[in-house]
Amino acid sequence: MFPSLCQFYDSFAKLEAYFCHSWPQAEVTTLHALQFITTFCAALFAGAALYINLAEHPARLGLETSIAAKQWAPSYKRATWLQAPLALLGFVAGGAVWLMGGGVTWLVAAVLIGAVVPFTFIVIMPTNHKLLAPGRDLASSEARALLERWGKLHAVRTALSLLATVVCIWLLLGA
Repeated sequence: MFPSLCQFYDSFAKLEAYFCHSWPQAEVTTLHALQFITTFCAALFAGAALYINLAEHPARLGLETSIAAKQWAPSYKRATWLQAPLALLGFVAGGAVWLMGGGVTWLVAAVLIGAVVPFTFIVIMPTNHKLLAPGRDLASSEARALLERWGKLHAVRTALSLLATVVCIWLLLGA
């Protein structure tokens, strides 16, 4: 009733032969896949970060400080679940491209996208903790200053990810 494992393997082998051997010019290697993953992760991170810097955070700062601070907390937590994995995966994939002989510039791209993680922990996290501190007066001028500081610090992550994306695209175009 159910196909055997051997039948699944046979079907997969036929698909692989069709897609990889029928069109050799379109054959995808592990190196190419890792280059794509590095570029995709850097670009997606950069797009999300740029959106935050150009649209979301300025709109947030247009609100009353207490409302802006209350909106920032869940927004930041949600963005973390998107951006942290992208940065880590982009770093690992770019490092793997370098290790596979893709050239030192892939390592540069990997380090650029990967650098947002320690930058977040070392530089941005103290501001986050202050904004999230229980009992903080969210309507205070200090809360406003922390939100403004956070936006400037986040711009560094945006710049790092944009630079990583540009390097990746430059490499893919045959630099």
